[in-house]
Amino acid sequence: MRTRTCLLGLAFVSPALALLFAFFLMPVVLTTVFAFTNMSTSTGITGGSHVITGNLLRDLGNAGVDDDIVAALSEGSFSVTPETLAAAAEAGVEPRFLGEIESSLMGQSFEDARSFESALKALPSRPTRIRDIKLATEPFERSILNTRYSSRAAMETAIASMVPDAPVDTVSAIAEASYTGWRWIDGGNFQTLLDRPETIRIVLNTVFYVAATLAFNVFVGLFLAITTFYLPKTGAGFFSVLWLLPRITPVVLYAVMWKWFTWDNGFLYVIAEQLGLPAFNYMKGSVPTAWATIILVNGFVGASFGMILFSGALRAIPVQQLWASEVDGASRWQQIRRIILPQLRWPILFVTSYQTLSLLSSYEQIWLTTNGGPGSTTTVWALEAFNTALNNYTGNLEYGMGAAMALILVAVGLILSILYLRMFRFDELVNKPRIEF
Repeated sequence: MRTRTCLLGLAFVSPALALLFAFFLMPVVLTTVFAFTNMSTSTGITGGSHVITGNLLRDLGNAGVDDDIVAALSEGSFSVTPETLAAAAEAGVEPRFLGEIESSLMGQSFEDARSFESALKALPSRPTRIRDIKLATEPFERSILNTRYSSRAAMETAIASMVPDAPVDTVSAIAEASYTGWRWIDGGNFQTLLDRPETIRIVLNTVFYVAATLAFNVFVGLFLAITTFYLPKTGAGFFSVLWLLPRITPVVLYAVMWKWFTWDNGFLYVIAEQLGLPAFNYMKGSVPTAWATIILVNGFVGASFGMILFSGALRAIPVQQLWASEVDGASRWQQIRRIILPQLRWPILFVTSYQTLSLLSSYEQIWLTTNGGPGSTTTVWALEAFNTALNNYTGNLEYGMGAAMALILVAVGLILSILYLRMFRFDELVNKPRIEF
């Protein structure tokens, strides 16, 4: 009976476990895997081929590869072989002219197009137009540049044929560098983040954004909850509904409303102009006003969330304690300080922890309002990770680098959660209460 009950319980829980794995654990695992690769739009996610491009040759020269090797790889040669003759036939070269090439030039190689064209002009059946001769040379060109090879061995063979005297280790290094697919780079993404000069600025922006907005969320939410707690029920309900509007409003519409409120010719602009104050785009016109806008945009949403939780926790406080304090002559402030706040430690812990993690990973309000501006002065870590992985203006989306940035956010969130649990003494909060009513 006990085994049957366990199996039945497991059957009921299994869909939830599958959803947990699919939508929570799997993304974390994939993010961790991608963070240690150089995966991007240019590399793809399924693998790649080996190609030597002009940019790669320039990078090889800067990396110290011999200039003669780089020059040899950048140049093409012309050879008459069965393969090139077949390619010329497919390209539509006149058969009689092609037969003369085979009989007169078979097995020969030419260093450049000019020498090969001179040899072709000496044949009796050559085309009369220079353009046709130039077109006839194209199938015979042998160049490693911009040619795709499916394997590393094929690329090394091609390099060795172009530069027979190149050292083996140089050939191997060039073939490795020519791979266009993604590869494991250990901690290369994290080292790149450490080396970037803008990383410190983004970290400081994130710390300021999270700290300022978190303080606004918690204190304003707590203030609203306590204020409505002491108000009459009718007024408290109406006031609570008003503060819920920022949270229930769709985020895009909410951002548009703030743009109307702060942009040129918006509400604040017109009021400031009428009062003789500086009137400009307060959302993007200056760094202080941009930060103020971001904090308020996110703060009103978070404050309404805190107000809901704190209001529910206040209703759970035994009213006898408040009555007893009033009999003893306690003021409202003394009730708040001695009775309410001590019993709100758990809700405050939850709101603080949840809002910290939420703010660390949130970017949509910033993206829809300032988009990290003016310049990049309000760019936070989550927004930079989003732009790097999914919204890069250069067109090359760096999935690996974006995943590395997201993984750092996950690690920071876990560390902060542990610190919050120890700071608020979570073990005491879940103990059995000493007094029960």
